[in-house]
Amino acid sequence: MAENSAIEWTDATWNPVTGCTKITRGCDNCYAARFAERWRGIPGHPYEQGFDLRLWPTRLDQPERWKKRRMIFVNSMSDLFHKDVPRDFIDRVFDRMEETDRHTYQVLTKRSSLMRDYLRDRYPGSSAPTHIWCGVSVEDRLGGARIRHLQEAPATIRFLSIEPFIGPVGDIDLDGISWVIAGGESGPNARELRFEWVRDLRDRCGAAGVPFFFKQWGGARPKSGGRLLDGREWNEFPWHIASEPVMGPLKAAKACCRLRSSVIGDANSPISSTSFSTSILRQLHIRFFSPGERRPFSISWTRSPGHGGYRMTNTRMRHSRKRLERWRRSDGH
Repeated sequence: MAENSAIEWTDATWNPVTGCTKITRGCDNCYAARFAERWRGIPGHPYEQGFDLRLWPTRLDQPERWKKRRMIFVNSMSDLFHKDVPRDFIDRVFDRMEETDRHTYQVLTKRSSLMRDYLRDRYPGSSAPTHIWCGVSVEDRLGGARIRHLQEAPATIRFLSIEPFIGPVGDIDLDGISWVIAGGESGPNARELRFEWVRDLRDRCGAAGVPFFFKQWGGARPKSGGRLLDGREWNEFPWHIASEPVMGPLKAAKACCRLRSSVIGDANSPISSTSFSTSILRQLHIRFFSPGERRPFSISWTRSPGHGGYRMTNTRMRHSRKRLERWRRSDGH
């Protein structure tokens, strides 16, 4: 389990199952398999068995140890609905997710029909709780069956992860889909992601009113190509139906972006970037480069019960506020 995840669209990862087997073209250069196989045969290492499937009952209580709310990607190193994962173990994972509803869980699978059937059995006549998001991985237009299975699943929030994005998705059906993530492949032998594929998908999401999150262009390393599409980052989340623990921080993030726009005015601004802390549910940052200074200074918002939401925190932040006002007066912004 990673308490802080580098994955842009989540906050942490939880792996009660590790290991998997490849079933689609999207699995050919699997990052998880590549990582796990590096440790095969090393006694005592969590991946001593490489990428062979393994259950971790001792990890089932890990989310309970997190007292603060988090967005958690379930099984970033496996697939919960792999055919060799016992039904009773999946039950235990869902039991724990339901018990710790302060967190928001993102369950992602390529075994879409198995997830659909499981959710139908577990929630007859209803849907999975709002804090359990259910998604499928799709890599190109051949993933249409997985999307249909997801649309048939009783879930409140359904999302697509088009990663690795290795081919056009065509006339994708977004009916009942709450969120779309897209990203290029990274690592050795990474396959090319074409601009027209991403733009077409983004435009289809916009036309359907589906939030769109663009993770990366990919390349030799995840950050090789950056994240900009048409000159900006696309960090949309399903605010309109997300549970309250997630909506608060994301709405604050949107407010941060409005502040950034009001301060900089144009692309030649000395503000170099807008960056969020690893835990988007805990803290939000905006970094500025003041004219004539070598180091950036920060403004930070932290969720603070009893203060009505988010507020600036610590002495450095108060000092930064004064510097920001001084800078704005001197530069005419």
